[in-house]
Amino acid sequence: MTTLVWAGGLLRAEGEPVIAAGDHGWTVGDGVFETLEIVGGRAFGLRRHLKRLAYSAARMGMAEIDQEVVREAVGEVLAAGSGLRRLRITVSSGPGPAPLARGGGPHTIVVTADDAAPAPSCHAVRVPWRRNERSALAGVKSTSYAENVVIMEFARSRGADEAVLANTHGHLCEGAASNIVIERAGEIVTPPLASGCLPGIVRGLALEWGAEAGLPVRVAAPGELELGVLDEVVAGDAFAAVTSSTRRIQPLASLDKTPLEHGPLLAQLRSVFEERAALDHDPAPRHSK
Repeated sequence: MTTLVWAGGLLRAEGEPVIAAGDHGWTVGDGVFETLEIVGGRAFGLRRHLKRLAYSAARMGMAEIDQEVVREAVGEVLAAGSGLRRLRITVSSGPGPAPLARGGGPHTIVVTADDAAPAPSCHAVRVPWRRNERSALAGVKSTSYAENVVIMEFARSRGADEAVLANTHGHLCEGAASNIVIERAGEIVTPPLASGCLPGIVRGLALEWGAEAGLPVRVAAPGELELGVLDEVVAGDAFAAVTSSTRRIQPLASLDKTPLEHGPLLAQLRSVFEERAALDHDPAPRHSK
């Protein structure tokens, strides 16, 4: 796998040290990040990702991120390589004293890109842990990702590549690295942000573009989707897909090792998304729901 690295204002050699030992992103996970799809040498949805990056930083109480610096870094990385498929922007609060107090900055900004292929299908499992919708980090794309690593290792140990979680109320929330959408009773619904899920970029676009195409797609009311809706999916009475920047809209191929059929409405939504994404690689941000 080829990896390009930008840090400290320069393109770096792969494996070159770029983080100080006392950086809060390293010592306590005090940072935010975004992962973007690269299509034809361009970062898909960059404006929306930068808006969410700023939102996450504000929620973390971090100083405002210089988005022009980030844009320039993204441009340098994209111009330096070919065949790239995935880009990551990581911003930490910078060096800080131990154990938890932040320093005075500046931010540490690292942009990387690689040619890793997206997962061709999604095999998911339900996990015993729950997403805390009242967490200080609920809905924030933070580098404090150890919880998700544990959850994903659980999924991998069971032959899966994604995990589906409920929140503390037992309501369907999200995947470990994706949002989830359900097709049942002639419509497509996705958990609301109040469930504690991440405001996914593809999730938002699927809602907008699907509605504009006349598809019956909406955000569920709080508590409308219990985790038990996945029993309907396993039984074939409903269908499910995940959404993320690298998977786009991808139907679940299996859940808890049970093979699943693809939903016809979700297939239409996927087609609409692909058509719109081909026409607009950087759609303007809108308000998240």
